[in-house]
Amino acid sequence: MAKLLLKLQRYFRRKPVRFFTLLALYLAAGSLVFLHSGFSGEPTVPGSPRSPAAAEGPGLPYLGVMQLSRGFKAAATMPAGGRRHGPWFKSTSKEPSDRGKSRDNGGPRSRAPRGRSGREKEEDRARYIGCYEDNTRQRTLRGMSFFDYKKMTVFRCQDNCAERGYLYAGLEFGAECYCGHKIQASNASESECNMECKGERSNTCGGINRLSIYRLELAQESARRYGSAIFRGCFRRPENVSIALPASQLMLNMSVDKCVDFCTEKEFPLAALAGTTCRCGFPSTLFPLHEREDEQLCAHRCAAEEFESCGSADFLLVYQTQVQDNRCMDRRFLPSRAKQLVALASFPGAGNTWARHLIELATGFYTGSYYFDGSLYNKGFKGERDHWRSGRTICIKTHESGQKEIESFDSAILLIRNPYKALMAEFNRKYGGHIGFAAHAHWKGKEWPEFVANYAPWWATHTLDWLRYGKKVLVVHFEDLKRDLFVQLQRMVALLGVAACEDRLLCVEGQKDGNFKRSGLRKLEYDPYTPEMRKTIGGYIRTVDAALKLRNLSGVPEDYYPR
Repeated sequence: MAKLLLKLQRYFRRKPVRFFTLLALYLAAGSLVFLHSGFSGEPTVPGSPRSPAAAEGPGLPYLGVMQLSRGFKAAATMPAGGRRHGPWFKSTSKEPSDRGKSRDNGGPRSRAPRGRSGREKEEDRARYIGCYEDNTRQRTLRGMSFFDYKKMTVFRCQDNCAERGYLYAGLEFGAECYCGHKIQASNASESECNMECKGERSNTCGGINRLSIYRLELAQESARRYGSAIFRGCFRRPENVSIALPASQLMLNMSVDKCVDFCTEKEFPLAALAGTTCRCGFPSTLFPLHEREDEQLCAHRCAAEEFESCGSADFLLVYQTQVQDNRCMDRRFLPSRAKQLVALASFPGAGNTWARHLIELATGFYTGSYYFDGSLYNKGFKGERDHWRSGRTICIKTHESGQKEIESFDSAILLIRNPYKALMAEFNRKYGGHIGFAAHAHWKGKEWPEFVANYAPWWATHTLDWLRYGKKVLVVHFEDLKRDLFVQLQRMVALLGVAACEDRLLCVEGQKDGNFKRSGLRKLEYDPYTPEMRKTIGGYIRTVDAALKLRNLSGVPEDYYPR
């Protein structure tokens, strides 16, 4: 042993750099082990089923400040073969259930959640359902879940579940958030949901094996996800079903997974469940997915999955697979120089980049820009490098206002967005990039008040200038574009003078997000606008509303008010 140590000593004397490198690695590894030991265990409550002594099943290990997944956190808590749950049917079966009768509303609300904030009441973004039982072996809400043992709040849990399209958000143990489409357990006493949220002591976040559950009133139905697929809704069977959905397969043991996997393998973007038949195809004029039916018409239980619906022969349950619809992905420069310059004008943060993405897919031609943004060029906006007067692009992005700049264009699409949302989006872009977020210090520091003071007046003058000096202006509200993309995109394409086929526009609906959509994971959990800011911005909204109505336009959308 002494000889080995002597050899090592001589070796490191000859090569001291290697010695110090190994020493640094050793110290770094020791530091990581020390830090990990401080976060290695889940908080326990004496006498709790979660404590090792009284556990009913394997606990959920704490894996950092926040952990996201579509299933459960430990292999022992996940059933073999993760499920993708469909829209839930109302069972007419009278067979007893070992978990009790599932209830959506939980009867009359016996106790309001303690300390619900005024912001939640004002926006009515979620409705408290009640306190429910939970079990580590079989979760009550079986969608995505995440933990945060330091900063969990009711708003944060609701926001994350709503972002992913879930109908319910449940909080447990003060720090755990679960999402789902159906409540699969019975009510518990409200007194059993008695643990404060780790991030806000004034609110209740469930209890020990108890969930405080909210129904998300603003969950986007079109964004509801089931594993790798996106739920599109329940639709009546098209007349020429074999043409509208050309691929099909009889599946006696039907499930959402099996149908989605079959259509993915066949390279179709739509999977339609029709009882024991799985059909695949594209959105088309024969099957446009615009007239949704009541989901209960599709609520027929799947043969292979107890908690999934599989539609029927007359009403199809439709999912969007991960297969990309390539019918609208080809883009090029205009074959000949454009005779007119068309502006795509907006205030910064009003969704101009998203609108460019939609226009390029709908028309097949690149859009240009009054500026040059390398990050946009690298993401596929090839018209970004062309001079805005080159005439090779279908329209030109601009945030400019003022008579001289506006009169440089022959016509314009004027995109207007709620100023409260536009200002926050531009502030995030300025301090965090196109899909990043401003730091908390920027919102709480002097940057945000100064930004609002400078940019809020510009929001109004930008619209007023384009209405005054623009030669031919088509007004499109960002909110209307999100709500009714197909109709608004038809209006925009018509102004551009391009004959876009309807199938191509339907393709755009399935590819609408693009590469520049911010995640909801870091939305602010408080309102950054002071009463003085709201008063000032409210005046600007009324001014713009009056200017639009003076030109016989519809005015600003109702959701700009009240604020």
